[in-house]
Amino acid sequence: MTEKSQTVLITGASSGLGAALAIEYAGKNSVLYLNGRNAERLGEVADKCRLCGAKDVVTFSCDVTNRELIERWIEKCDSQNPIDICIANAGISGGTGEIEQNAFFAQAQRILDVNITGVMNTIKPAGTKMLARQSGHLIIISSLASFSPWPGAPAYAASKAAVRVFGEGLIPYLRKNNVYVSVVCPGFVESNMTAQNNFPMPFKWTSKKAAKKIIHDIKNKKKIIAFPIPLYVVIKMLSFLPLGLWWLISSGLPQKGGLRHQR
Repeated sequence: MTEKSQTVLITGASSGLGAALAIEYAGKNSVLYLNGRNAERLGEVADKCRLCGAKDVVTFSCDVTNRELIERWIEKCDSQNPIDICIANAGISGGTGEIEQNAFFAQAQRILDVNITGVMNTIKPAGTKMLARQSGHLIIISSLASFSPWPGAPAYAASKAAVRVFGEGLIPYLRKNNVYVSVVCPGFVESNMTAQNNFPMPFKWTSKKAAKKIIHDIKNKKKIIAFPIPLYVVIKMLSFLPLGLWWLISSGLPQKGGLRHQR
């Protein structure tokens, strides 16, 4: 039996998890609205989606921090085909390793802008439309890094904690209006961003495996989607440690490299 066609909007779809999500949804005969900063890579992903059976694919290259452009695009998309699923996936990652001290705060500002403001710029217009028709599903991509303050990547961890807590708070509020929210907290997922990490990444998943897991759980209206489970359990346990002890333990962990890649 063929699945009902859905309209899915994904930011950060030009590589990694966003691209994998787009390709997986393409096979379900969905209408896809794809955003990414790199127009060339985004076009390549769109071509793959068409070959995989997408009903229609529309791309838009824009930085998600540009509120006016991204909101106008999302509103236009929704007017053409009401958005069933909006995935706020665009994000950047950078840490304290191999970065000049005078660039640290500028990097932190950029990470917070993209990972927090970019998410808000995405879910605000989409969520407003969904609330008006009392139908839809918002997906916020956070991270397992959101459960602890990581000295090696403080801005990244903080940004992911902010959107996770915001999303968790939205869940019961929007559910009263028949709008669902899922917060996704992945561990290490194969992508251009994790390719920059020069340290071991336990339980690393392929982007395809992660996308299949997320889509399965979205279909089942799961509120918190965290994986892989072994890493999730360990990180949750560590989050209960006294801060001083956590600092002592985490000071020996590898530092994430400086900001080099974004979707």
